Amino acid sequence: MIAIIRTALAATLVCTAAWAVAEVQPASPRRFVTIEDMARILTVADPRLSPDGAWVAYSVTSTDVEKDERGTDVWMSSWDGAQHLRLTSSPESETSPRWSPDGRYLAFLATRGDEAEKKRGDQVWLLDRRGGEAVKLTDLPGGVSDFAWSPDGARLALVSRDPDPDDEPEKKPGWMRKTAPPIVITRYLFKTDEDGYLKPLYNHIHVFDLASRKAEAITSGPFDDTAPAWSPDGRRIAFLSERACADPDREHNSDVFVVEARPGAAPLRLTAFAGPDTGPPVWSPDGAWIAYLQGDESRFSAYDQEKLAIVPSGGGEPRVLTAALDRAVSSPRWTRDGAALVFLVADDRAQWVGRVPVKGGEVERVTSGRRVVAGLSDEGPRGFAVIAGTAATPNEVHAVEAGGLRPLTRHNAAWLAGLELARTEDVSFRAPDGTVVNGLLSTPPAHVPGRTYPALLNIHGGPDGQDEHSFDFEREFLAANGYVVLQVNYRGSDGRGSAFQKAIFADWGHLEVVDLLAGADYLATLPIVDRARLGIGGWSYGGILTDYTIATDARFKAAVSGAGSALQTSMYGVDQYVEQYDQELGAPWRNRESWLRVSYPFFHADRIRTPTLFLCGEADFNVPLVGSEQMYQALRAVGVDTQLIIYPGAHHVPSKPSYRRDHLTRSVAWFDRYLKTPVPAPK
Repeated sequence: MIAIIRTALAATLVCTAAWAVAEVQPASPRRFVTIEDMARILTVADPRLSPDGAWVAYSVTSTDVEKDERGTDVWMSSWDGAQHLRLTSSPESETSPRWSPDGRYLAFLATRGDEAEKKRGDQVWLLDRRGGEAVKLTDLPGGVSDFAWSPDGARLALVSRDPDPDDEPEKKPGWMRKTAPPIVITRYLFKTDEDGYLKPLYNHIHVFDLASRKAEAITSGPFDDTAPAWSPDGRRIAFLSERACADPDREHNSDVFVVEARPGAAPLRLTAFAGPDTGPPVWSPDGAWIAYLQGDESRFSAYDQEKLAIVPSGGGEPRVLTAALDRAVSSPRWTRDGAALVFLVADDRAQWVGRVPVKGGEVERVTSGRRVVAGLSDEGPRGFAVIAGTAATPNEVHAVEAGGLRPLTRHNAAWLAGLELARTEDVSFRAPDGTVVNGLLSTPPAHVPGRTYPALLNIHGGPDGQDEHSFDFEREFLAANGYVVLQVNYRGSDGRGSAFQKAIFADWGHLEVVDLLAGADYLATLPIVDRARLGIGGWSYGGILTDYTIATDARFKAAVSGAGSALQTSMYGVDQYVEQYDQELGAPWRNRESWLRVSYPFFHADRIRTPTLFLCGEADFNVPLVGSEQMYQALRAVGVDTQLIIYPGAHHVPSKPSYRRDHLTRSVAWFDRYLKTPVPAPK
């Protein structure tokens, strides 16, 4: 482990505008995407404007194929886009760059040191922009998952988990040995993906003094306190908590609180909506208001469509500012004059920046185009910084100015210059009940006029997500391998309004399948598509919908179901969704018919004729591998060709690049086997 980062500005990699121009000279001839390209994509995220607006700090994640891992570093770009500085380059990841109020320092999160230090998780590190090495600030036993600078730069608000006595079992009274002690479960919600089994340990807000290097907890109790935000005068901290719930494990109901930034102060509850109030909370420049996001009532936990709201910071009646928008909003930010709020709007295959006056009024669209804008920063003297990308361009840092979006970084430009990508466009069609369903259609990059190609339904997860105009390597890889790819935003997806999203409430596998089959019907009308060679696949809820769809319609000649399930009754108490089950379907012993109805793919396994590849993570607590195991066993029992692929130690989304690579190459090989000239099955 390298404990020292080479961060002196003299030794920092500097990329000038001339370099940026040189890197995008097109290669000749252009080639199609291959699986090796997956490791060449750089993921740009989390832009943060310096206080003077002259620089944007952000993170860049890359893949180390040899080590089989992804790593993140902190970079910085000048506002004019002329200079790009890499600030960290250690073997570990550095994330969450945050400027000190005077702009002199950048703090970030990293896990470094010996094994004992790494066991504590992420800590805050401090980098002096004038040069030198990063210095470790915090050393909390529960690690640091989030932090924020106080306005005077003398303190940090931290989110840290309660220490776990099982982390040092040899020191635990009554145990006194290095063998891991038994896990004692007492919580109603007792497991989540990646966190594993949940003990009565919670996240709380701490105040860390930089001069004394001392941290003091200012919240406590059997609930999580998250997303701290300092008041402009530095006296109070706003945060989110479910501390008003009788049992947070059984309710989806968080609220906004404020507390004085000192131990022993009593938190003041600002919101009391019967559902989630989320954020993060953001103070107005004068400290009079706090902006946040208000969701839907608790029973719609899986279908929240957040609205922008503000509440007086001293207590009072909240006001919802986007009630008439009927689109989900996120990432609220105040304008510097406090007269308006800007935010992100998820809208029918795109995402844009919106603006609304604090006094109320219509939402103004700040950015336009068929693209996805994310990572909205605070406003600087000359505008905002965001992450933006399209179906043909991975995310890069952009400036949001009066004239629209201006690119600041081009990390992926050289790689893109040598590629011939698929053509992706908006499409719409009608379901049998008349509902207009929207999606994205991608065609092979070198398709020959007059020739037909096999087609795939590639299904997004969620269900409350959307396929959108952002770069999707899986979509590109499938198209580069000669497939027409249709991505359907079925009912349950966001971006189309509250009613569209909630249409599948307590009725899973019905209207989504209707919409997916309408998409298959649409594909059959396209001259480029061979309607006899149709496949289907997806991950998570996309895998679940794959199971539902092949149990409904036999037209699909091949399927790939990733991290899916079909016997939903067996998921109760096995996955992490007990709260949703209780509020949406009710307990299985009280609503047996509802549970049997949504479990129909398993009970109709004998109707399935589609050869299906099942993939899953061994340690997935989101959609546990038992869901894939059961369907594999069922298809094997009825004589349908099938395989089960288990990624050792992997969670819901396998993090190892080799597993992601294996997933995509196996999927294409499976589709090729049944939709093209037969090729050897993967071993």
